[in-house]
Amino acid sequence: MTKKIAWITDSTAYIPDDLKNNPDVYVIPLGIVFGNNVFDDGIDLTTEELYRRIREEKDIPKTSQPPIGKFAELFEKLSIDYDCAIAIHVSDKLSGTLACCTSASDSVPLRVEVIDSKSMSYAITTLLYKGIELAEQGIDCKDIAVKLRQEADKSENYIVLGSLEQFYKGGRMTGTQYLLGSLLRIKPIIRINSGGAFELFERVRSEKKAYLRMIELFKHAYHQNNIKQLQIMHGNVRNKAEAFKQDLLSQFPGLDIVIGEISSAIAVHAGEGTLAVIWHNEEK
Repeated sequence: MTKKIAWITDSTAYIPDDLKNNPDVYVIPLGIVFGNNVFDDGIDLTTEELYRRIREEKDIPKTSQPPIGKFAELFEKLSIDYDCAIAIHVSDKLSGTLACCTSASDSVPLRVEVIDSKSMSYAITTLLYKGIELAEQGIDCKDIAVKLRQEADKSENYIVLGSLEQFYKGGRMTGTQYLLGSLLRIKPIIRINSGGAFELFERVRSEKKAYLRMIELFKHAYHQNNIKQLQIMHGNVRNKAEAFKQDLLSQFPGLDIVIGEISSAIAVHAGEGTLAVIWHNEEK
């Protein structure tokens, strides 16, 4: 008999409606910190409210990992109805969320397989979909986890930041990189590398050139791999995402492209105006 699996992730993941409505999917929110106030991402603070506060207030907000107690409480609850759980989280190089999940799982009766996505946003979504598909085939929880850890290495992403200042103040880039980018009006292309950490991938002179460069990078990957879908994630710039989608479709007619918005936990660091592309490289 197929074992019942609970799927757990955090609020950096993009959760479309079908996953929101899946009774076996649970999302643990990160905290958004404004001064002495902590808001649960996606629950107490919408992205619209976040952007408004950033525009109107001087202090740049920060994020905080979920407390271990939230994980432990959820695991205790899930142990009643589930045989095991698979938790897929934001890269442990970017947040302590995965470490908190692992610590909590050590003290509960539920078997929990914890997976480092080595990324965030739709890269996590892809792993959730793949895991659920494997579960529907009757594959064991442990074997699914092994497969998903392998799949995590196949994600590729490139990001054009909406705010260098927020990225710098959030500790995601050095003062020298920030100064150069500001003075020279450079638009850096950032990526989450294979180790799961942010890195400066390339410097370009304008946003337009950055978008063209991302199309070039996708074109190279597209010819080398089997890519079923591309995701465009944005920070309150749906019009730019739609325009970028049309630019891609002009070169890749029929390509399945999903547009989604980055979560507040990501927007705190990346800023309003951010645009990112994510895809999953499968062998041909």
